[in-house]
Amino acid sequence: MQFKDYYQIIEVARDATQDEIKRSYRKLARKYHPDVSKESDAEARFKELGEAYEVLRDEEKRVAYDRLGVNWKGGQEFRPPPDWNTGFGFRSAGSAGSAAAEHSDFFESLFGRSFQTSGVGRTTFNARGEDHHAKVLINLEDTYHGATRTIALQVPVMDAQGHVTTRERILNVSIPKGIREGQHIRLSGQGSAGVGKNKAGDLYLQIEFQAHPLYRIDGRDLYLNLPVAPWEAALGATVKVPTLGGIVELKIPEGSLSGSKLRLKGRGLPGHPPGNCYVIVAIALPPANTEAAKDFYRKMKQELNFNPRTKLGV
Repeated sequence: MQFKDYYQIIEVARDATQDEIKRSYRKLARKYHPDVSKESDAEARFKELGEAYEVLRDEEKRVAYDRLGVNWKGGQEFRPPPDWNTGFGFRSAGSAGSAAAEHSDFFESLFGRSFQTSGVGRTTFNARGEDHHAKVLINLEDTYHGATRTIALQVPVMDAQGHVTTRERILNVSIPKGIREGQHIRLSGQGSAGVGKNKAGDLYLQIEFQAHPLYRIDGRDLYLNLPVAPWEAALGATVKVPTLGGIVELKIPEGSLSGSKLRLKGRGLPGHPPGNCYVIVAIALPPANTEAAKDFYRKMKQELNFNPRTKLGV
């Protein structure tokens, strides 16, 4: 996907005020409107202008776009980094303006068709304040035990000069035990203020999990690669296994192979019923880093007469 410099398209500096962006867009839109323009590429330019303006006129989209833009280097394909919008507050999706009736693949890959928070088309007469949404990252331990965490959100604001920036908002959030990825925590009254004496909107925090050094997640189930020694796999053994609830003992059956899956029932994430923890056997070879170790491997080679590729016919 090719990166598009929206500032260059609208012919403004990156620190342009919202009024400067609006004025430049209107001037260029008149110049390239297909009904009046004599330029050969007028229709394409007009569509591109609309796409750029759809982002830059909206404080939230503009800040998000600016954040993404630093990850692009000239001449390279643009790939939005994973979780680029984590810790960033957005208003609820509302009706969009018509400046970009059709969006490019680039636009939709960043915001999607459902991310419509344009200032044009917002109804300012609604009594209740707008809801806000944000994605936050938590640790697996937080959902296993339940926790209270301090979370910082970046909220777009426009200063008195019309420049868009962000301010940090600090929240103390109670994380329910057993909450799953993709679920939301609702903070009542933490959205936009209501009009007059009416209620403020709510803030919805979408939960995502931090990558864990030990576990992979599938719903409420956890997966753990467990290194075992060759003799533990061959002869069977009882070994210690780390779980989110503490160390437990697991019996490794005699003759276990790499990739074998063993279940620790109920040792996944809390729920009704709780998830399981699946242990994947990974046979670890002792290093042959001494002469004694090398001699031991040579002896194994002679005495075991083992060919691991027999089933391959070689």
